[in-house]
Amino acid sequence: MLRALALVLLAAASARGGGALDIVTTSTDLKALVEAVGGERVSVESLAPALHEPHAVDVKPGQLARLRSAGLLVRVGLDHEPWLARVRATVNDPRFAPGGPGDLDLSRGIDLLQVETPRVRSEQGAHVHGFGNPHYWLDPANARPMTQTILEALTRLSPDGREAFTRNRTRFLERLEANMARWTDTMAPHRGARVVVYHDTWPYFARRFGLVIVAAVELVPGVPPSPASLAALAASMKDAGVKLLIVEPSSSRSVASRVAAPSGARVVTLIASVGGDPEARDYLQLFELNVRRLTEALAGDR
Repeated sequence: MLRALALVLLAAASARGGGALDIVTTSTDLKALVEAVGGERVSVESLAPALHEPHAVDVKPGQLARLRSAGLLVRVGLDHEPWLARVRATVNDPRFAPGGPGDLDLSRGIDLLQVETPRVRSEQGAHVHGFGNPHYWLDPANARPMTQTILEALTRLSPDGREAFTRNRTRFLERLEANMARWTDTMAPHRGARVVVYHDTWPYFARRFGLVIVAAVELVPGVPPSPASLAALAASMKDAGVKLLIVEPSSSRSVASRVAAPSGARVVTLIASVGGDPEARDYLQLFELNVRRLTEALAGDR
């Protein structure tokens, strides 16, 4: 009874002009997926910009005000958003506490990777990726359970929108399936390609498209690598014949060059979030761009 009342109050509080539901997400990727399902019935803002330091976000006062009026806080979950604890404390609204009626953790229902990998390094003060790798949105197939969770949450807030939400999601998934088939065919000649990544962002993408990640420049996510580890990685890449290093816009180009140069490896920049490049305008375009950049780089090594 209390939860049902809370949902009614959430729906009433979160309706913006024109009756749109006010939704806040923690990333531009989640924003894109909420908009794909919600359509014109939602107004969505991401607390994090497309490009930012991994696991660090400076939330502005206007965004805090927007969250206070929102019906849902949609988040990646796991420990991808350590900055969110500070935001919750500032807003001080029990609706958005973990498990609260306004909290939507999209990691639930995802087949997570690296859940058994030890990630806590107390001597370095690092505790990231401690509950499994959080970059699960980079497997486009995970859009199915993610959008299902979003559909259910939006329907709880706006029951009369169920038909529209369902129709929107169906159209989106039809486009996704058609594109996934094409991306898979495009990547097929490169299945089994061995790559090194800068940050441990890409295991879901690699699993989907058949890449083999042999190492990461950052031995611990978010912790700068030591000169000794860089030298060892460069040597092992040369010995193993690894010819591709995947970086992101936030990666240090000087560090990437130091690792790639001894082996003659190509450095390719992939985009981890919607809006991180002008060509990554939405969730589907994000994969379109990354698949194209990868295939061009891999074809150059043949």
